[in-house]
Amino acid sequence: MRAALYRRHGASSVIEVAEVSTPGPGPGEVRVRLSTAGVNPTDWKVRENGTGLAYDFQIPCHDGGGVIEAVGSGVDPARIGERVWIYLAAHQRQWGTCAEYTVIPARQAIALPEGIDFDQAAGLGVPYLTAHACLFADGPIDGTTILIAGGAGAVGNAAIQIAVRAGAHVITTVSSPAKAKIAAAAGAHVIVDYREDDAAAAIRAAAQAGVDRVIEVALGANLELDLAVIAPHGSIVTYASEPSDPTIPVRALMTANVNLRFMLLYGFTPAMLAAGIADVTDGLAEGVYTSLPLTRFDLEQAAAAQDAVQANAVGKVIIDLP
Repeated sequence: MRAALYRRHGASSVIEVAEVSTPGPGPGEVRVRLSTAGVNPTDWKVRENGTGLAYDFQIPCHDGGGVIEAVGSGVDPARIGERVWIYLAAHQRQWGTCAEYTVIPARQAIALPEGIDFDQAAGLGVPYLTAHACLFADGPIDGTTILIAGGAGAVGNAAIQIAVRAGAHVITTVSSPAKAKIAAAAGAHVIVDYREDDAAAAIRAAAQAGVDRVIEVALGANLELDLAVIAPHGSIVTYASEPSDPTIPVRALMTANVNLRFMLLYGFTPAMLAAGIADVTDGLAEGVYTSLPLTRFDLEQAAAAQDAVQANAVGKVIIDLP
């Protein structure tokens, strides 16, 4: 099969496209013929900042969409031909989704509801499972007010859609009119340009009792704003790091009895993943989740696709597979 891969860590120039042996599914595994792969920030961060490969080469990308074409022992053969979305394909495994085929544990290939295409499938895993866990880390959200930073980003946009479906009042921040349109399409009730001087006032006007939860992409940059609008006993949940660790205003957090929580998909428990998968799949079946605007690359452009994500491309970057 043809695959994008790298044999050492470094800049995107380490990525090459080559022919490698098509892997076969082992016990409990399935082999998926991929149509699309989703590119996420974690892909370039692992490639650039890793300290050593566990294999002679690594195929990147966790997310994708395709069709199961072979199963290993212990997997129902009836799954052959099933259309699926995939998550965490490259986590502690060699066979990411940036290839014609991937092999993964059967539990990581989730049946796609009818009418959901592989483009949308490629944008589900990392963003939606991260968003779901952040939203529900402190219990149900029906009737709560939630501030989601970066409503046009992959995780932020997913969080808007999941939160609206779950009955929350959703406020989101963006940095441009174009991004505001993306957040509005996801269903955000209130959209605020965080660059404006009155951003905190605009959020407080929409949440006079304060925001119950904040889903945060840039804790250091946004913590002052978050503290200005958070309700007593509220939660700030952050899922991304910045080049420099933020200074934490401990007394201000203590005074408001604010819970500061950190989330990383790789460490989610099986129960967290199962809850996210169930809700995401149900929402897809209901037709309430929509895709971000897409930027497409082909397999030969895998390095450029990662560069686009690293440069904060608006929308979702996907790779079309031959």
